[in-house]
Amino acid sequence: MPNLFDPIQIGDVSLANRIVMAPLTRSRSPGLVPGELVVEYYRQRATAGLIISEGTQICAEGQGYIDTPGIHTPEQVAGWRRVTDAVHAAGGKIAAQLWHVGRISHTSFQPEGRAPVSSTAHAATGQSFTKEGFLPNSAPRALRTEEIAGVVAQFAHAARCAMEAGFDAVEVHGANGYLLDQFMRDSINDRSDDYGGSIANRARFTVEVMTAVSQAIGSGRAGLRLSPVTPSNDAGPDSQAQTLFNHVAEQLAPLKLAFLHVVEGQTGGARDYAPFDYAAMRERFAGPWMVNNGYTREMALQAVAESRADLVAFGRPFISNPDLVRRLRLNAELQTPERATMYGGGAQGYTDYPVLGG
Repeated sequence: MPNLFDPIQIGDVSLANRIVMAPLTRSRSPGLVPGELVVEYYRQRATAGLIISEGTQICAEGQGYIDTPGIHTPEQVAGWRRVTDAVHAAGGKIAAQLWHVGRISHTSFQPEGRAPVSSTAHAATGQSFTKEGFLPNSAPRALRTEEIAGVVAQFAHAARCAMEAGFDAVEVHGANGYLLDQFMRDSINDRSDDYGGSIANRARFTVEVMTAVSQAIGSGRAGLRLSPVTPSNDAGPDSQAQTLFNHVAEQLAPLKLAFLHVVEGQTGGARDYAPFDYAAMRERFAGPWMVNNGYTREMALQAVAESRADLVAFGRPFISNPDLVRRLRLNAELQTPERATMYGGGAQGYTDYPVLGG
């Protein structure tokens, strides 16, 4: 019977345990390049079977929040190389989350102040975290059909940059109402070309991105994050969510990806937010299956023991418990993260959480 603390092979990557540090935006990379504080933050958490980095934009247009790092320039590659070297020296494994926010952005982040790009020209309700504070998301423009291949190529370029930076794998961010989700959901996608309308058309962009990333770095080092029912970032429910995400899983299965990372329910909220049969989706994928959203120690142990998941990702607990794996092994008390220091700032609430016996 598999155990949460057992090693596991996912694609081309061997992990010491099945506990994953979920991607967590912390907005602590001024100049969009990770610095020494970021190096220490990830080094402290290297006992996770796999760390998935904070969302890391694949291009200048992909940014939507202040001080988030990129993975598309030589300077960013060099910054991340210091992070991956530190994680590896501590015995850990780390994947880069490749991120394009699409319409969840503001013109102040965009080259020459242009409109963000998306599947649609309709603005998302909500706000962007900018240098001037929280401002309404800017109205996007819909990508022209002939431009989409260029964005696919940007994902592949970022994946190659991640390998140059020493990452063990990448996770493409296809969840939480960001660019890939904006193409998949008919609540957002109002296109009439080959990337809109039918489920196959709306899934096309995601499949093309994962195919290109797999070809660039090998499918055994490529994963994808999805959130079938979350309403995050003005992502209304798809009219056929089960059919849509079952189709996506079926289309991805032949690629033999390293993993599929699925957020169950509302990201950071109710697990039973909307009905969805995750087991049915998993049947269509067959590869390593990573679950996420509000898992307790007991839930994680049971999910792995019952083979309902191969890996379990923890988010907020890793913020305030750099030694989370040890605490879970010992069933020790978990520290609560400080909400006021989650985004931006310095070491406080970032690298100063104590470890057991520390």
